Amino acid sequence: MDQQPGGIFSRITASGLVKALGVYSILAMGLISLVTLSSDAGPDQKAIIKMALGLILVWGIMGGWLMTRFRGPIRDLVLGIPLPWWLKFPLFCTLLALLEEAVAVSLTNLAPVLGSEVGKAAITASANYLHTVLFHSVIVFIPMFLAWTVLLRFYDFPPLHVFLLFGLTGSLAEMSMSPSNILGGFWFFVYGLMVYLPAYSLPRDRGARQPRWWVYPLAVALPLFSPILLLPLTPALRYLWQVLDPTFFVDSAWD
Repeated sequence: MDQQPGGIFSRITASGLVKALGVYSILAMGLISLVTLSSDAGPDQKAIIKMALGLILVWGIMGGWLMTRFRGPIRDLVLGIPLPWWLKFPLFCTLLALLEEAVAVSLTNLAPVLGSEVGKAAITASANYLHTVLFHSVIVFIPMFLAWTVLLRFYDFPPLHVFLLFGLTGSLAEMSMSPSNILGGFWFFVYGLMVYLPAYSLPRDRGARQPRWWVYPLAVALPLFSPILLLPLTPALRYLWQVLDPTFFVDSAWD
């Protein structure tokens, strides 16, 4: 992953951070996996570890390689779409988030293959894709992407900085659900890869300026709190859940 110059970090620093996070993630998850899979942990815990390893392999390693390998042609394709960048960016991020969740939900549904049962071991809120993206994951990510759209309107963050900052936001969000999530490190890649390629595909002449130092903590916090914007939609989402549940979500989610 390369980046365009600018910001408070040098290219070497940003690239070095990504590489260090990659090495740490591999070592940390390798150690956690070794300890868990060789211990007396139950089949559900072991299945979850295998799912996490699958997500790292498919989305983090394979997906990350494909994005960096073909980022040039993809950027040219995105720039050629006759839509304003501020519309293409959140749509592109949402598309990648839907793709990541497709991988995660597929792994959740592989629970029987991994030694457990669907509903007992999972890395998503549901084994049903629509249920997961509409009510748990992507629906929450969209305000985050919109927050980054606003930030990128005014500030010219290099793509790697967007990757690292959104990765930190995602890691903090995951840590709020389980503090141990921060230990894995791979959440930087789960979330960062949702925004890296869209940020890489932005036009350079959009009138943005170099971010000051204080914009960086803002870029972590603003997306983290942006899902509050969904509160007015809560009644509509609950109604949609009730309407769709008999058709799409029967026996697909668990508390």
